[in-house]
Amino acid sequence: MKRSIVFTGGGTAGHVTVNLALMPHYVREGWDVHYIGSAKGIERELVANVPQVTYHAIATGKLRRYMDWNNVKDPFRVMKGVWQAYRLLAAIRPSVVFSKGGFVSVPVVAGAWLNRIPAIIHESDLTPGLANRLAIPLAAKVCTTFPDTAKHLPAAKAVHVGAVVREELFRGEETRGLSRLDFVRSKPVLLVMGGSLGSQRINRAVRDELEALTDMFQIVHLCGKGNVEPALDSRSYRQFEYVTDELPDLLAAADVVVSRAGSNSIFEFLALKKPMLLIPLSLAASRGDQIANAESFRSRGFARVLPEEELTGETFVTAVRELYERREQYVAAMEREPEREPLRQLIGLIDDAARGRS
Repeated sequence: MKRSIVFTGGGTAGHVTVNLALMPHYVREGWDVHYIGSAKGIERELVANVPQVTYHAIATGKLRRYMDWNNVKDPFRVMKGVWQAYRLLAAIRPSVVFSKGGFVSVPVVAGAWLNRIPAIIHESDLTPGLANRLAIPLAAKVCTTFPDTAKHLPAAKAVHVGAVVREELFRGEETRGLSRLDFVRSKPVLLVMGGSLGSQRINRAVRDELEALTDMFQIVHLCGKGNVEPALDSRSYRQFEYVTDELPDLLAAADVVVSRAGSNSIFEFLALKKPMLLIPLSLAASRGDQIANAESFRSRGFARVLPEEELTGETFVTAVRELYERREQYVAAMEREPEREPLRQLIGLIDDAARGRS
């Protein structure tokens, strides 16, 4: 009998990335692969690029940390999503559910628990987000990226696997990246990215000091949807809303990187040995997970950190200049980090759970 697996996770690209790395393996192994996500979330768009994966949309809500009328409606959406996920899982009868988090995953993990289907959760951040905290009691295992995350989890469920990095990122070529950008090899390249939606604060800091920055660097700026300003394009400054297939080559061409401190991105930079300036989302805009991620990397010598509250054009230029000047120190620290095989370990945990279900 053909085995089935269901993946879930969404709301941001970070809640889909690990799933995108795992799904092709199960397609190649002949599994029936399904994805349960929201009707309009970014996960639907990203999963559409993976062949032989069946997508199912369910209702989902969001638990906000601020007053909003949707807080009254969303518990009912979540209940509806649990019912939909329960029925879908009863029909699909998967051997295992793998969840990357985000609020769409909560009804799916609940539906798996109700169907007595083992669910494995992957937590990227140093401390679990609210969605995963709700789902953890219903899960069989919780896989962590940071070793210290285990302190926040039931000991019997926690498994440290490290970060899953997409294989295609290692196939980037510097020459191809420079050619795509029409950049020269003799001047260093700065890659700036503000997350899947971009960052107005980071965009403004770059553009306020564009002349000073382009004196030092050639800049490729991933500025988010609707944030490109064509009048600013120059020989040393290239803008994109976002990139997909080109990203491995752009990373290969980059000498240093500026980024938010989402776990998936910073572990990708670590794997590629890219010195990084991290500007984590502030507590005013988040639960503080990026601040904790950034501090972990700073303390291990992998990154320089610039708090968003201190971000100005002037502090940005200073931080980027110092990052570049000390780049060899950051690379040396990253090279001392032990190599892991998280993808193989995750596949082993999933397969073990599926065998137990069988």
